[in-house]
Amino acid sequence: MNIAPDEAHRFAARFLGRVSPRESRKLVFFPAAVSLQSAAAAFGVRDDIRVGVQDVHWEPKGAFTGATSVGLAAAAGATAALIGHSERRHVFGESDADTRRKIEAVLAGGLTPFLCVGETLEERERGETEAVVLRQLRAALFGLPPEQVGATVIAYEPVWAIGTGRNATPEDAAEVHRRLRTELTSLGGSQVPVLYGGSVNAGNVESLLARPEIAGALVGGASLDPDTWAQVVAAADRVGTR
Repeated sequence: MNIAPDEAHRFAARFLGRVSPRESRKLVFFPAAVSLQSAAAAFGVRDDIRVGVQDVHWEPKGAFTGATSVGLAAAAGATAALIGHSERRHVFGESDADTRRKIEAVLAGGLTPFLCVGETLEERERGETEAVVLRQLRAALFGLPPEQVGATVIAYEPVWAIGTGRNATPEDAAEVHRRLRTELTSLGGSQVPVLYGGSVNAGNVESLLARPEIAGALVGGASLDPDTWAQVVAAADRVGTR
């Protein structure tokens, strides 16, 4: 719940002045729903930048007060949607079944689903990381045709490394990404990008993206300031030019 509609225009102007287009890189912003249309208009001047919605409901319309349908999000300028973000799962109680309904709705609506998976600290300490992330992945994608699996993006976001000051090492992240990649291949999504999201910032993004298993980053707090966010992008670009 950050960046109001009027702030989105100022944010975009400052960010765009610091980050030049690159064909080898894609940027997606996920603003609050009330700022979605404003952000889409502000960033619409750049072909390398897309805008997505933070959450959707699986029903196309109806009496679901406070929810946003895929159609409404698309009409406001969204081309992507976050699904199963850790806060949706652990703050709002979203279930694996809910993420599956949302994935199907987003794919049917022509948006790109960014499916988030990740374990809590307690689950990690019990040695359940692999079981948790694979359960979440399978619940969302198992049984979908390969072309639909291939149209998704996956983000591994360990809950214990979000806003806690604790970071997964590049090796920790790469290990989970390898396991996710194996499972995605079995589901028909061998080319699906797997991003890392867990307190990503300008200081650690290079070491994370240097690992071949990590295809990109899902950035949280460091993206709330256009200057800091531009620094993250610049650091990521240095990896891409090596």
